[in-house]
Amino acid sequence: MSTLSSSGRRPEKMDIFWGEIAPCEHLVQLYDDGEAFLDALEGFIGGGLAAGDGTVVIATEAHLDALAMRLIASGANPQAAAARNQYIALRADETLATFIVDGWPDEARFREVMGAILARAREGGRKVRAFGEMVALLWMDGNREAVVRLEQLWNDLCRQEGFSLFCAYPKLGFSQNASLSARDIFALHSRIVS
Repeated sequence: MSTLSSSGRRPEKMDIFWGEIAPCEHLVQLYDDGEAFLDALEGFIGGGLAAGDGTVVIATEAHLDALAMRLIASGANPQAAAARNQYIALRADETLATFIVDGWPDEARFREVMGAILARAREGGRKVRAFGEMVALLWMDGNREAVVRLEQLWNDLCRQEGFSLFCAYPKLGFSQNASLSARDIFALHSRIVS
């Protein structure tokens, strides 16, 4: 696993940073600064839109709103991209509820739900970039085993479908036995965005 830094870079450098992401790359960011997280998310999704990729954002309502404002400010048109299924924005809590059964990710439901979303994003032969914050919600709820299982399901789907995946966790959730928790999570990703 390698570590990439997104901090302190000029926009052109961020384009290069996100342009180097390979299909089936699974990145993770552990953040305590919401602005740094949103910078990374904007670079990942905005870069995908600029490249003509299909983009999927499954995030908290606050992060969806902040991202949309940033994309508009940068000259992107998320509403037009959404109309052609190039930008699919979904609430993490609602999406998570579609495949969680008794606190555990149901593999068949996950594959059905996420497969349909990825198919929409892939329309016209587009490459796909996806961001997911559902694991962070499970983490904050203390459901560590479900987090690991959901990350494993994402990895399997990523290998099968060939898309780039970006996850983010607030550092707040890593306060108890942080080094062990972080190690377990980082082991399930190919790169760390710092």
